[in-house]
Amino acid sequence: MGTLVGHVAPGFGFFIIGLWHLLNHIKNHAINPKSYTSLPWFPTSKIRYLELILIMAGCTMSIAMELFIGPDRHQPLDRDGTIPSNHLHNFEHSSISITLFMYAVFSIVLDKIAPPAQYGLTHLLGSIAFGQQLLLFHLHSTDHMGVEGQYHWLLQIAIFISLVTTLLGINYPKSFLNSFARSVSIMFQGVWLMVTGFMLWTPQFIAKGCFMNLEEGHKVVRCHGEKALERAKSLVNIQFSWYFVGVTIFSLSLYLIMIKLYSKKVEYQSLKNFEEQEEDNEDDVEAQKKRKLEEPRSTFLQMGKSFAPMDMESNYIYLNKNSSNSPAKNDKKNMILEKLKILKRADLFLENFDTGLKSVKAHESEFSRSVNSFTSYA
Repeated sequence: MGTLVGHVAPGFGFFIIGLWHLLNHIKNHAINPKSYTSLPWFPTSKIRYLELILIMAGCTMSIAMELFIGPDRHQPLDRDGTIPSNHLHNFEHSSISITLFMYAVFSIVLDKIAPPAQYGLTHLLGSIAFGQQLLLFHLHSTDHMGVEGQYHWLLQIAIFISLVTTLLGINYPKSFLNSFARSVSIMFQGVWLMVTGFMLWTPQFIAKGCFMNLEEGHKVVRCHGEKALERAKSLVNIQFSWYFVGVTIFSLSLYLIMIKLYSKKVEYQSLKNFEEQEEDNEDDVEAQKKRKLEEPRSTFLQMGKSFAPMDMESNYIYLNKNSSNSPAKNDKKNMILEKLKILKRADLFLENFDTGLKSVKAHESEFSRSVNSFTSYA
């Protein structure tokens, strides 16, 4: 860090990761709100560990820039092997990158081994990374009193929220609001880092009464007098408030759009399943009618008595489960109810017919016995 690129590049990385998490959390919650579970990272279809690989690649590039590419001698140590004061912040930034790299590596290892505590340990690693980041920004070796210090102090608020929500994710894995807040805080970290880079190292954006000064090989924003410094800090606070409101509006708008989009998909799939089940029921009714016409009467009567009540009961349960206020669904429901009423009347007719047939057979047997008795008497 310490330059425009040093703030914008990692800021863009945090923004992409936060946005990626936000999209996936909203999608998972919209599709399965009851069985939703927060995930510390999200696999992709083609490359499972793409998110973690990108984190490792970004951390490697950051460490290389801080310790080897950025320094004039392409190494951060002094000639006697000690760390010079103007390179202390390089080691601090590299320590943050090393912790994030460790999180990504062990997340992959835990996923491959799949121990019982995989979920909790992955969240714990994430909280350790955010804790390290918060500690080093709080105890940063650069100026805490100037304009840059004000940007870094406000950044600690977003880091603290990321730390707390990651720790809460261990005990509350099904809390969507906690995951939502964590994703937004990570995304806001990226936004604020990019804002810091542009506002501090772009001469046109430096506050009135302040200037860019070269100190120990780095450009630092200084102000003419206490009044100009306080004004510059107040402007930083206003910027933070505006960007915070903007990120909040963006996050909630994204949530509402995705909820509406994926709710429609779920409703469409449910309606499609309803229509398929209805077609199956109609096919079953037609098949029943055909079997009743083709099979013998005794078998037909037994099937009618045993199957019809079960069929009607299952269809009533099906209709109750899929009841809706939609006019199209109500028309289909009424049509199925009419068919069920016809089946019920047919079943009642079959029962009466069966009773009458048994009565006729009984009279026939009695008549046969009478004829036989009369014949033997004659």
